[in-house]
Amino acid sequence: MNTAALDSLKSSVSGLETISKYRRIAIAVGLDAALSNSKTAMSLLRYRGEHCLAVIDPAHCGKTTQELYGVGGNTPVVASLSDVDTPDALFIGISPPGGQMPEDLSLVITEGVQHGLDVVSGLHDFLVDNEVFCQEAERSGSLLIDVRRNQHRKTATCADFRPGCLRIHAVGQDCSVGKMVTMLELERGLQKRQADAKFLATGQTGIMVVGNGVPVDCVVSDFVNGAVEELVLQNEQHEILLIEGQGSITHPAFSAVTLGLLHGCAPQGLIFCYEAARPHVKGLPHVPLKTLERYRELYEQLASERFPAEFVGVAMNGRNISAAQGEIEKQQVQELLGLPVCDVYRDGPAVLVDAVLGLKERMST
Repeated sequence: MNTAALDSLKSSVSGLETISKYRRIAIAVGLDAALSNSKTAMSLLRYRGEHCLAVIDPAHCGKTTQELYGVGGNTPVVASLSDVDTPDALFIGISPPGGQMPEDLSLVITEGVQHGLDVVSGLHDFLVDNEVFCQEAERSGSLLIDVRRNQHRKTATCADFRPGCLRIHAVGQDCSVGKMVTMLELERGLQKRQADAKFLATGQTGIMVVGNGVPVDCVVSDFVNGAVEELVLQNEQHEILLIEGQGSITHPAFSAVTLGLLHGCAPQGLIFCYEAARPHVKGLPHVPLKTLERYRELYEQLASERFPAEFVGVAMNGRNISAAQGEIEKQQVQELLGLPVCDVYRDGPAVLVDAVLGLKERMST
């Protein structure tokens, strides 16, 4: 590929507008992909399952995704791209720490591009920075779509959002506690009640599910608040906005993104997401988590510095405890915080739907 063509590819938009158009998706996770790093694959299977043909995972081929991940029904896990029947796109299904591209996954991507497939990746290692991918894409006409690549360059202006637009934001005790799933399930639940609700993605997985959003962890720090503020402004015609959260306000690595989101979207309502029985920050066993009461205090105080905010409910992730233990946990947390609590994975979002609609009614009177 000549220099001018490569520079043009790198300076172009990321191609997010095409993501939602794919209807025959192959998901690649590579060799030895930890299940904890495969949340993108799981979410695609959960929310775009009708579009997912197979997961490419040589280590687990022969299984179904239901057996491997607990979602996706009979969607097969296969050994190679050649085992997938006429896909129109290859989605990278992992989100490992640091977002680096595993070498074995590079081989699958090269094969896909050689066969003319568009490739969608949420990794920090951009497809367009790989000369081999670019050369093969120029020959085949494939699109290389880096979900995290962005051109957000505006600072926040403390905009006055439309008064009739209720902004609900998911915040958490840590990473990977279910903030995105909670908001997507809440969107479904609200829409079933005929509410005009819209999920706003702020991470690579959410963007790959819905086809738009802001990848806040790859926005230059000065522009995080502004990018989120603009995302809200672009969608404030809806009655209820459900803004996906990232990280945690006390996370040693990711607190900056969390605060930028909090002030950029200026929520009136907060939903606290946590994992029962998680003792420490994910990946940092020497960093204990705070109490639930402390998280509530911090989030409400910091959010209200931008706009008055209150917690309306709690989303408990009970994957590490039994259903019976989960019932006890929910009751204890409800008594502790005085807030409705549910496990959206086991119970569905009805409790949180009621809480959001209740806040909407209170704010309209």
